[in-house]
Amino acid sequence: MKEPLTDELLKELLDAPDPGAFAKKHRLADRTLSEYLQQLLIEHDLKRADVIREANLNSTFGYQIFTGQRQAGRDKVLQLAFAMHLSLLETNRLLQAAKANELYCKSRRDAIMIFCLNHGCSLQETNEELYRFGEDTIC
Repeated sequence: MKEPLTDELLKELLDAPDPGAFAKKHRLADRTLSEYLQQLLIEHDLKRADVIREANLNSTFGYQIFTGQRQAGRDKVLQLAFAMHLSLLETNRLLQAAKANELYCKSRRDAIMIFCLNHGCSLQETNEELYRFGEDTIC
């Protein structure tokens, strides 16, 4: 199920008679990182083991992130986003679900990652770009 755009949601919210019903309908506060990861696996027809491997995560830790047993920091979430070949919008939604800061184009490191996401770079290629610019790599 594709998510509506923020502008569409804003229009619906402004037209809604009750903000509580709107929040409940769209599960605004309920989606967890684990739930969104599962949704993305289905939407992108991916296998969890392949994503964990491509994200260069320890398999036990990766499995625990997917099941919600462990929280993931921002860089671990970004590793998953690159491994899943997510769009910028999906990546930022994944970061939101993890309660981490979204990618921000005024941050040099984030700008490099945004560029790499937009150009379909792999995690390794992104790390190489970050290193080339003297920024901390993702992993």
